[in-house]
Amino acid sequence: MKCPNGVTKTKAKAEGTKFMNSPSSLASQYWQNLQISSTDTEFLLNYLFELETPHATRALVEALVTERVRVEQEKALQKRKGSGKIYRPAETYAIGDELSFPALGWEKGKVAAVRPGENPAEGEFDVLTVVMDDGTERFFAMGLAEHALNTEDANADSEADFDLAAVMEEHGNALEEKLATALQEGADLVSIAGHWFPRALLVDVNIGHLNLAEAILDMAEGEPLETSALMKDIDFPQGDNPKLTEFSLNYALQEDPRFDEVGSTGKVLWCLERLEPQDVRQVPAMLRYEPVDLDRTTLSDDMLALEARLDDELSRIVFEGETPKKATVSLLYPHWRLGTFPISERIRSFFPSAYESPRIRFTLVDGKSGKKMPAWVVRNNRYVYGLKEWYEEKELLPGSLIDIRAGKAPGEVIIEAQSHRSKRDWVRTVIAGTDGGLVFATLKQVINANFDERMVLAIPDPDAIDNAWKIANESDQKFDILVRNVMRELTKLNPQGHVHAQELYSALNLLKRCPPAPLFSLLATKPWFTHVGDLYFHLDEETTEEV
Repeated sequence: MKCPNGVTKTKAKAEGTKFMNSPSSLASQYWQNLQISSTDTEFLLNYLFELETPHATRALVEALVTERVRVEQEKALQKRKGSGKIYRPAETYAIGDELSFPALGWEKGKVAAVRPGENPAEGEFDVLTVVMDDGTERFFAMGLAEHALNTEDANADSEADFDLAAVMEEHGNALEEKLATALQEGADLVSIAGHWFPRALLVDVNIGHLNLAEAILDMAEGEPLETSALMKDIDFPQGDNPKLTEFSLNYALQEDPRFDEVGSTGKVLWCLERLEPQDVRQVPAMLRYEPVDLDRTTLSDDMLALEARLDDELSRIVFEGETPKKATVSLLYPHWRLGTFPISERIRSFFPSAYESPRIRFTLVDGKSGKKMPAWVVRNNRYVYGLKEWYEEKELLPGSLIDIRAGKAPGEVIIEAQSHRSKRDWVRTVIAGTDGGLVFATLKQVINANFDERMVLAIPDPDAIDNAWKIANESDQKFDILVRNVMRELTKLNPQGHVHAQELYSALNLLKRCPPAPLFSLLATKPWFTHVGDLYFHLDEETTEEV
């Protein structure tokens, strides 16, 4: 629209105007380099004081990111407008005033003249003559009460340019780690199950409440209970803010060594630590690995590929493929004997995790019968406990193939043995002498499930193998000597005297817990092992005697 004298009013929106100095426009660098400051933690403390509700670390990151953006936008806004005023048609200005124009991409100019406007339809107003920084003159209305630019937010374009979801998707996990570390170093906020709250607002929980909670969990005989159930049975006061009182009880339980929080992410469950299975509280001997020297550069591509397929929880390798919908795992002897199951990197996503809890109670579901079985994830040591009876029920052997996939309900995992009707088949069978020596023979055994031919081991006398394990682990026998002795016995099953690396890995774990890589490195570097192709090796007895 034009004024009577032909002056064109400023457009309500400037085309292409963007707040290019916003943190989101700084892309990854701003967030990658972000360090959590005392100002950040103070902001979050006040934020939680105002809300009076515990918040998860990720929610606090989102609040902090939004606050950081606001602060950076204000800094950029002050820098853009400098010492001048922001132009608004409703305001009045005097000759000499410096103005900034948001709708013109924050161009600046100085008022050179003021004269009355000449448009009866607009009522009384004035026209400013402004000399822009580039030397050109432009004309702007002044004293117009009704105009779009009067209500336009100077930050509108910058806020539109900021995408919280995009920042969280790209940097959320890293920011969560940084923030959690910073908050843990402070004393003002306390955490339980990944949620934070000001210490000063916690409700008092006395020793009587904790003793009652212990008695209730004792009566549950090891079955974990939710906090709400404990609050109800110990008559814990709800107060005006139930979430606050529940958080306070959770924190008090967490600080008492009698109690163990065993819920998966997003769920809080309490159990008495002394009622948890022994092999959950402490890693059983058969799953403990005493590291041996390993140079991963000695592993061939075939060895690395086999290592990834074996799903050994001790193989701390990075899984780069797509997360499978279902995986098949061949059961290793120590897991078969203990009723445990490995959590390799490839299948880790199937199992529940937690913010802090080292032990997680969850449910396994038999894929064929639908039977539900309580089980435990020992998160730091990457194994599942609770399958002993199921292995026996299915009559599985070391080497049996087991399918696993995520369950339909949260906290459930579906497990299914590749079972079939019983039949007799020739398989590698292990017999242990009283001196701890092993003898391998190919004998007919009753088989109830599919198996990996290179992993299968029939165990007629598990107690004898236990004794052999004890002897091997109490002796001072060197690792390479133990490997050679096991391989020597395996060669008797093959007319050519060749043993596959996978067969040796399976057999070695009868006597000593060892992941694939140290064994494969030994095979690749020691002179008494000769590679004959396809990861088959021959033991050179003459070289062995010389060494």
